[in-house]
Amino acid sequence: MIELQGLSKTYRSLFGARVVPALDDLTLTLARGEVVGVAGPNGAGKTTLVSLLLGYLSPTGGSLAIEGVSPRGWIERHGAGYLAELVAIPGRWPVDAALRRYATLARVPSGRVTERVDTLLQEFGLADQRAKRVRELSKGNLQRLGLAQALAGDSDFVILDEPTHGLDPLWTQRFRDVVHDLRRPSRLILIASHNLDELERLADRVLILHQGRLERVVTAGAGAAPAPGVEVAYRLALAAPHAALQQIFPAAAAVEGRAAEWRVRGELAALNRGLADLVAAGALVTAFGPEESRLESEFRAAVGGGR
Repeated sequence: MIELQGLSKTYRSLFGARVVPALDDLTLTLARGEVVGVAGPNGAGKTTLVSLLLGYLSPTGGSLAIEGVSPRGWIERHGAGYLAELVAIPGRWPVDAALRRYATLARVPSGRVTERVDTLLQEFGLADQRAKRVRELSKGNLQRLGLAQALAGDSDFVILDEPTHGLDPLWTQRFRDVVHDLRRPSRLILIASHNLDELERLADRVLILHQGRLERVVTAGAGAAPAPGVEVAYRLALAAPHAALQQIFPAAAAVEGRAAEWRVRGELAALNRGLADLVAAGALVTAFGPEESRLESEFRAAVGGGR
């Protein structure tokens, strides 16, 4: 759906004396049917990339096209769902009226606007807030209103910038259901976030940006096992301490503040053999999992340990 070829963007300092690179030589393809995450430290180029994809900015070098046309041209014809990192809706507008305006701008047929607004209010838990003015909303409710306006239309291109910002744990979980329901073969969903755990859960692949460059593209989810011979760190939790633990995992280190939980390290096959021996010795394992997800490991490697 979207082709980036050598995409670059630079800015000039206030008085034009210094060129500041924001993106440098991005080449990749984003396809319909995907949920693509974008991660990176502050200043990595995420906001610039989003602005280029929406046609708010023009590239300094390279090219960017959505199905062969400029982003702005494509969006003017087909529309796009967009949640900005900072939700900015006029504070004097009532919630209901705000969604009506956004639904109209999203080309919802006039005869279906009321139905669409009622559905959005219900889906995002704002039905009891509909008469409030936007400035009266809590931070979490404002974020949910931002999500509702972004999804008022039915575009095949959706960009969500820090979508879980300000959401409580319950609505962060519900957001996962929202993304699941948004998936369809014709739609591309792009999620820019600092929350690696959410990207791991939601995205098919994650673009890791650092200092304006695309450092790596990570397939999210469980991912592939570590290469043979590579040591990995895991957390092991038992129902109760067991004498066999130190014999089987002599380097096991207790996790501070966690009863009956240890950190073990080794090659994955050896860890599996040790775990089998531990169970055979009578230990009751309650949890065994990696200290950090594959995405977290890849992110740390790509940006040199920074977050």
